[in-house]
Amino acid sequence: MTAPLDPAAVALDPAWAAETVAVQAGRPARLPGAPMSTPITMSSTYVHDAAIEYGRDGNAGWVALETALGALDGGRAVAFASGLAAATAIADLVPVGGTVVLSTVTYYGVRNIFERLQAGGRLHVRMAPADDSHAVLAAADGADMVWVESIANPLIVVADVPAIAAGARERGALTVVDSTFATPLRQRPLDLGADIVMHSATKLIAGHSDLLLGAAIVRDGTHADFLVAHRHDHGAVPGGLEAFLALRGLRTLAVRLDRAEASAVELARRLASHPHVSRVHYPGLPDDPQHEVARRVLPHGAGPMLSFEVAGTVEQTEAFLARLRLLTHATSLGGVESLIERRARYAGDASVVGPTLCRVSVGIESLEDLWADLDGALRAARG
Repeated sequence: MTAPLDPAAVALDPAWAAETVAVQAGRPARLPGAPMSTPITMSSTYVHDAAIEYGRDGNAGWVALETALGALDGGRAVAFASGLAAATAIADLVPVGGTVVLSTVTYYGVRNIFERLQAGGRLHVRMAPADDSHAVLAAADGADMVWVESIANPLIVVADVPAIAAGARERGALTVVDSTFATPLRQRPLDLGADIVMHSATKLIAGHSDLLLGAAIVRDGTHADFLVAHRHDHGAVPGGLEAFLALRGLRTLAVRLDRAEASAVELARRLASHPHVSRVHYPGLPDDPQHEVARRVLPHGAGPMLSFEVAGTVEQTEAFLARLRLLTHATSLGGVESLIERRARYAGDASVVGPTLCRVSVGIESLEDLWADLDGALRAARG
């Protein structure tokens, strides 16, 4: 890789805020005629006698994205083809016959990975509620890895990462934090004691619902080398275009996140007093059971994700969703557009959420337009 395309050539000021780092990290050196952004590299084959000789070895676009994510999360980043590709690689850090502690509220894709590994005799899984640090650490006795989500999907449960990470380290276990909902702008799990932080960059980091990409950020160089080798040998590499788009999305993360979170706070407040809503899950509300821990571990905000339970039947909930005109009934999250989904429609979530629970990914549309859509559909669904 030539010097003009080396993202590490641009020094970051340690006094810069995270919002500034998100814009500046991972850019080429400022040489005359150099591009402001690392160009897309679309090649599977390279001339011999260089560090990169084949497409699975590396890509300038990956390096740029990894440089930025590593700077934001405070570690060494490794990009993957998707969030689940990153999760699969991290899971392989558990020794054969080892034990993993998962939260009872865990993204079902990650849960599926570990349940399949357990079914095949590869490892053992213990479950504990992430909002109960004592239960998590009791389950961590003799474990090799503790896996939590900074803000858990889909009940918006907040994990006490510092307490869990400290207890896990005392027990000799690695702590992995899926920080997809929080992003590096709301929490830096490595600073709180975690060993590995994972992101589905498909979501808020990329922010436009147009790519798949994941990343793991680690403190330990041995772990980083393992993950790079795993990515190479399993072919879980991101495409050059996807890396470029993810980094472009990262540049605007701060403004998107601030706008969406501000709307999420107000929507949660209004939904909490709506006659057709029985409960709202959002730790940014002062009366939410998770509010105090969120203030400690998410001091910059609770993010743009919320969920609520419709007061009524599944049929009434489906009628409400069918009447929405602005929010789209679709899966995934973190894009500029607002999405809503009844999570119990998935067998993996039906065991942990109520049948009428709707998860909302708040986008950057007008707050009043979003509220008019939600309120109108809730009332229209009752006839």
